Amino acid sequence: MTLTPKQVQSQVMEYLMATDCQIIEKSPVHVTVKLSPRADRMLTDRPYYWGFVERTGAEPETLSFTFVFDPETYDAVPGPRSAGGRAGGPGGAGTPHGTGGPGSPAPVPGPQAAGGRNPVAGFPAPGVPAAPGPGGAGSPPGADRAGAPAPQPGTAPGVSAAQQAELPAGVSLSGNTLAGTPQEGILSRYFGVAPLLPRLGPGLIRREDVVFGSKRLRQIWAAARSEGRCLYLFEEPGAVQRRTIFPAAYEPWLAVCFKIELSCDLKREELHFIGVSLLSGEIRERFEHTLEEIPMTPRVPENIHVQPSELTLDEGAQLLERHITAGLAVQDYSWAMEARKRLDAELQIIDAYYQELIRETDEERRGQVEEQYQSRRRETSWQYKPHIAVSPVVYGLFHLRSRPQG
Repeated sequence: MTLTPKQVQSQVMEYLMATDCQIIEKSPVHVTVKLSPRADRMLTDRPYYWGFVERTGAEPETLSFTFVFDPETYDAVPGPRSAGGRAGGPGGAGTPHGTGGPGSPAPVPGPQAAGGRNPVAGFPAPGVPAAPGPGGAGSPPGADRAGAPAPQPGTAPGVSAAQQAELPAGVSLSGNTLAGTPQEGILSRYFGVAPLLPRLGPGLIRREDVVFGSKRLRQIWAAARSEGRCLYLFEEPGAVQRRTIFPAAYEPWLAVCFKIELSCDLKREELHFIGVSLLSGEIRERFEHTLEEIPMTPRVPENIHVQPSELTLDEGAQLLERHITAGLAVQDYSWAMEARKRLDAELQIIDAYYQELIRETDEERRGQVEEQYQSRRRETSWQYKPHIAVSPVVYGLFHLRSRPQG
């Protein structure tokens, strides 16, 4: 079994919409989203941060992601992305200024200033000899004592007008500040100016490829199963019902999706979604077909009346269990008989091998061989012995208008 990129995108979008995430940008192959606090708790694995938010009452800062569902098509589009970019790609998030592709900001001038000095930190660049001091040979007229040209009007000290003009709009070189990033004076004196890096934390939009089999997709499935295991929904009554005088009567239904595992050395799984009316005791197979065309809401709609249940939830659950057990009793179990035959054949091979080995083993090692023999028989029996397991996957209480079966 596999899923196409379109099917993966559909499932991921359903989860993002259900958890009230903010969609920033969307295309047929990707979506850029800012997670809601509910989704951030489930997907980002930041228990310490959310513990801090709960203790202090601070406003939570959730993370943003670009989920790519078709990486080949997404990467084939040239140029930077408008939201987040391609992580580590040309012009995308994670690429310092001056290293991007077409459309990237102009490169920041390096340490090739007058006198071989870095115009930002004011120390000699590696591999470039220092310029003479003030008034020394080779110093151009009007140069300062560091050997850099005199600042022009409207520019910062140590930065020429040409260098300032090459920088992107809103970015300036001023003292120990580069592109709005403050530099520690003592650190820059000994270690140089730190290179431009992308912002870390909530402001960074990270790219993740979400394809069938990826870790992030499995995580989203696990979060959906955990949060969507139990449902309590009402049918939308529609605009006409809201304007009528008499309220509509709603019938409560208990529905359970059972997973049946038929296992031996092979395995088969079946899903059975069954519903029972808590008013009449009627049982409907394939209850998902009843729900798929009905708009549902988690809130009690206007102008409706929920009828009181004649059966309790425990009684309804027992009816469903008896129904699923009765269905299993009439299935074809020829597969189990075949598995029994394969089990007997494997046990005969194991018995023949170990009985001969036990006879040839001395008394000191015979106990170890017998223990290994019994362990091997248990493993083979567990592998080949047919068994059936039934477990509920999703269950919920649905309030619906009365409808005829079929």
